[in-house]
Amino acid sequence: MSIRPVKRVVQSKPTLEGAGVRLRRAFGFGDTADFDPFLLLDDFRNDDPADYLAGFPWHPHRGIETITYVLAGTVNHGDSLGNQGDLGAGDVQWMTAGSGILHQEMPKGDAHGRMHGFQLWANLPASLKMAKPRYQDVKAADIPEVVDDDGTRVGVICGSFWGKNGPVDGVAADPRYLDVFVPPGVRKRLTVETTRNAFAYIFDGAGRFRDASEPRPVQTDHVGPAAFDAAQAREAGRHVPEERRAGPGEGGPAGADVDNRTLVVFDRGDEVVVQAGEQGIRFLLVSGQPIEEPVAWYGPIVMNTQEELRRAYAELRAGTFIK
Repeated sequence: MSIRPVKRVVQSKPTLEGAGVRLRRAFGFGDTADFDPFLLLDDFRNDDPADYLAGFPWHPHRGIETITYVLAGTVNHGDSLGNQGDLGAGDVQWMTAGSGILHQEMPKGDAHGRMHGFQLWANLPASLKMAKPRYQDVKAADIPEVVDDDGTRVGVICGSFWGKNGPVDGVAADPRYLDVFVPPGVRKRLTVETTRNAFAYIFDGAGRFRDASEPRPVQTDHVGPAAFDAAQAREAGRHVPEERRAGPGEGGPAGADVDNRTLVVFDRGDEVVVQAGEQGIRFLLVSGQPIEEPVAWYGPIVMNTQEELRRAYAELRAGTFIK
């Protein structure tokens, strides 16, 4: 077995999205190669209703899948196809936007005013960009949890892990999406297929991910919507997270120290090793098979070419976006 080196450590950045929702962006609207097939991860944990009640009113998506995972509170959703419902604590919605959908997501806090959750965007390959939209709504009770002898708990949202299969299936990126808790002081090995890109996002506790070798330079090859100028990008509220290599005392065999709202990007290998701190550590562990296609991206629409992107926005203006 080979341990995946820590390639980068990223602290999520405060970002304003929707109609004024304050959230933290772990990655997105930047270089995509390290995360392929994933495009964006937002952490929308707030305890003040003023920070989230404005929500995400009607907006379009095309060419991607959005994965919403709620930890506390409720998200009411509706779309142009007539679907509507509520996501509660522990629920997951996997929306395949495909050829295009208009939808809204309106958060509501729990009895204590808390609204906690995550949204992950996964890219679609060119062959499925214009597929028929669909939903997979999964209740918390349907997400299997496996518990190891040392107390490690893993919720399997998508993919297969420790003999359990997640309820979300038929996803183009063939991802594995896990919610992992490692108890205080426990050192845990977690397998990840070598051919997949992988990252961990810590949202509770602290610990250290072991590093097998000195971090190597990051290969980046961003293909973005050059037709749109920087002023439009700023208006769209794009914030690229600050990144750093594993620093002194973090690289090499020692690894990378991590805590709440930290993103760890892994290099190649077939397992990650984490040492939980005094309070334990809880994190999302996400991996997927790279699509390795060009990305033309502006806002909530992700295509392969600039011409496809321009056509999508022209259809949106003309009222022919929904197929």
